[in-house]
Amino acid sequence: MSEETKGYLLVVDDIPDILNLLDTTLKFKGYRVVTARNGEEALEAIKKERPLLVIADILMPKMDGFSLVHRLRIDPVTRDLPVVFLSATYVTPEDKDFAVAIGVTQFIEKPVDIALFLPVISDILAQKVKPAHQSVSDYEFYEGYRKRLEIKMSHKLAQITRSQHLLNTTQSEDERNTIAKSLQDARDERDEIAHLLEQVLDRIDGSKK
Repeated sequence: MSEETKGYLLVVDDIPDILNLLDTTLKFKGYRVVTARNGEEALEAIKKERPLLVIADILMPKMDGFSLVHRLRIDPVTRDLPVVFLSATYVTPEDKDFAVAIGVTQFIEKPVDIALFLPVISDILAQKVKPAHQSVSDYEFYEGYRKRLEIKMSHKLAQITRSQHLLNTTQSEDERNTIAKSLQDARDERDEIAHLLEQVLDRIDGSKK
């Protein structure tokens, strides 16, 4: 194993299938991997042993990817730790700009193309891609995050409305089952976004006092 891969890679995702895929793929390539299901678990792992690289989803329960990166960047011990974001939800140019502003090293859209993903990891570990050091204030972070969440909520509500209409008008049982599954996933994401938005608004109100 090369010098730059003697440590471990921390993979953070709340979806078991994706977590297992990345874990298996990276271990097959010779990396040591530690997994976590949310930002809180990730911080606990980092306290025990600093990783070489964090690979994280954005939309997760308890502590999401944005909050995780902000926590890492405001701590002098972890502010230069490279972070790769994986996301299927936050994929607009504005989302990516916000990720860069808080110090994300690389942004990869889901579903992950392993053939493209592995060279990115290798380049970061070989320090061909330098970790970002940008850090915004708490207020700037939560204001920017609020905007991202509100836009995502609007899109998610529109998706739910479309799926409900399709479910009511589709005759095929197979199609109905597929739409119903998609609708439930969208509702779960809506609820998670609403929960995060509530937390962010509380933080913004607290910073004004």
